[in-house]
Amino acid sequence: MLPIVVAITGASGAPYAVRLVEQLVLAERPVQLIVSSHGLRLLRTEMELRSVEALRERIGTAAWDRWVTVFDDADRGAAPASGSARSAGMVICPCSMGTVSAIAQGSSRSLVERAADVALKERRRLILVPRETPLSLIHLENLLRVTRAGAVVMPAAPGFYHRPTSIEELVDFMVARVLDHLDVEHRIGRRWAEEPEA
Repeated sequence: MLPIVVAITGASGAPYAVRLVEQLVLAERPVQLIVSSHGLRLLRTEMELRSVEALRERIGTAAWDRWVTVFDDADRGAAPASGSARSAGMVICPCSMGTVSAIAQGSSRSLVERAADVALKERRRLILVPRETPLSLIHLENLLRVTRAGAVVMPAAPGFYHRPTSIEELVDFMVARVLDHLDVEHRIGRRWAEEPEA
């Protein structure tokens, strides 16, 4: 099974990233994980996960060791940087506006940015989950540019029609949408008009 590249950058939204990796591992999907330095700071600030090793323990070491491969964001020679290394696509969750800008300009200064560039040039799925408000004209133009290049922009904007009663349900709403776009089966969240489980 082809791996899914998951990148965590510095925009707010660490719970989305952690839940996404948890669900991909639960679905037994290989994950190629890249955490930028700002993404690592975000994990510390929002979830008190002070290292990738702490994230590994949170997910579960046995499952992590089987399904997750970690790449250094500074390693521009890693597998996700090459179009000949096949993948099932890439998700940047959360995706900072700086990362969106770099992807829109094709600057590829890091492995995260290069892997996104590869996803676009190889016509693979690229899902960006930005979390920023308000949006400037520059942000909007960059989001339009990456959309025209083939990316799916999925702002971290959960719905409320399922009447969430916890932060976890709001997180699951967004992660479920990402999983749907990756064609990964899951049982989180409730779809429109579905009755809640008893």
